[in-house]
Amino acid sequence: MATKKIIVVDDDETIRKTFFLLLHKNFKVYLAKNAREALQRFRRSAIDLIITDVKLPDMTGLEMVAEFRKAHNEAPVVLISAYPDLIKLEELEKLKIGYFFVKPLDLEALTRSINYILIPPETRALSL
Repeated sequence: MATKKIIVVDDDETIRKTFFLLLHKNFKVYLAKNAREALQRFRRSAIDLIITDVKLPDMTGLEMVAEFRKAHNEAPVVLISAYPDLIKLEELEKLKIGYFFVKPLDLEALTRSINYILIPPETRALSL
């Protein structure tokens, strides 16, 4: 099985580093501090999972996902935010965002979700 590729988009360096340390042993992890960097990465590499903050310096995480979806990419998205009141269920459904976590993050639940998304069911029990 090819190594799955994850991009983590967050302007908080601590969050990016935490995700890298949490995920790099099992996945190829790309880090981006803003939507522009992430969109450049999308053009260069196939991405299997996007983890993005809602509030980014150059556009919202939702706007970035919309741009990503224009390329007909159906990769799953995990949205994270310290501001859950800013998120509308209709937006999540429209952009096919199936996972939403509120900061401060429950890293154990987040890791379980990432494994569920990216590890095939037949090998999941062996990997967890």
